Order: sequence, then C-alpha cells, then structure tokens
Amino acid sequence: MSFTKIAAALALCVIAPAGAYYAYTSGSHDGAATENVAKTVVVTIASSNGAHKFTVETAKTESEQQRGLMFRTHIDADAGMLFAPYPPDGGPPKEASFWMKNTPSPLDIIFIRKDGTIATIAENTLPLSETPIPSGEPVAAVLEINGGRSAELGIAEGDKVTWPGHGAN
Repeated sequence: MSFTKIAAALALCVIAPAGAYYAYTSGSHDGAATENVAKTVVVTIASSNGAHKFTVETAKTESEQQRGLMFRTHIDADAGMLFAPYPPDGGPPKEASFWMKNTPSPLDIIFIRKDGTIATIAENTLPLSETPIPSGEPVAAVLEINGGRSAELGIAEGDKVTWPGHGAN
C-alpha cells in the first residue's frame, strides 16, 4: 500500500468519527445535515417562597423522551427539559421510571401530576447511573433541572407547575 493510501485511510479514521459526533451533537442522528433547533417553553413553579421560572426544552415524542438530557455536560441554572405529555402517546398518566444512563450532569427529576402539582422530586440524581428512579405514582409530566436547584430554590412536593397549554403561565 502506498503512503498516500495509508494517509487517506488514517484520515478517514479521524474524520469519520468527528463527523458522526458533529451529526449527533447537531441533532442529526440519522446522518442528514439538519440543525437541532430545540423548542423551548417557560415553566413556572409556584412555591412557598415565590415563583421560579425555567426556560426548558420540550421532549414530546418517544424518541425525544428516551434521549432526554443525555450527553449534556452543561445545563444553564434556569434551564432543563420538560417531558410532556407523559407518556408521549398522550394516554392517561402513568407511573414513570427514569435513569441517568449517559447523563453526566446531576439532575433534579420533578414528577408532575395531571393537576400540575409536584408528586415527588428525585434530588441530585447520580450521573451515569442505570438505577431506576421511579415516580411513585402516576404522573402526566416530568421536569428535569440542574441537580440541587429544587432545594436551593425551596421547591417542594405539592408545589404547582405551569407551562403554556397546562395551567396559567
């Protein structure tokens, strides 16, 4: 094999994975060159010490909900992801079980009842863990925010969560 062919083969070994990583991080998991433009909404949590607003990405489809915040190494302080409707098929509320596989950032996972109240909060979940994190009861939505933010802001079970199309916001 000539030097040129060896150099070309080595270049492919470096460029192909970089291209695959770019396609993944740009939201193109099927190889198409599309830009990832996440839809965001403002979620408001009314707690005993006031209203707390988060600008979050939405995960509505099954594939968006399965991916969630995986591979994110940074999440802004007042950002996160809203899984609504949950389940994604729009059926009645059901018990949820999340995990932290491929998620390097600790999260607070807030499980939300159909009436918009917080059922439970899994605080500071362990990054990269495959241990199931159950809701403990049927829920209609789930909100993921930075680990520790709930305690920092005084967000608690029973607080009311609203977003456009679900309660006043």
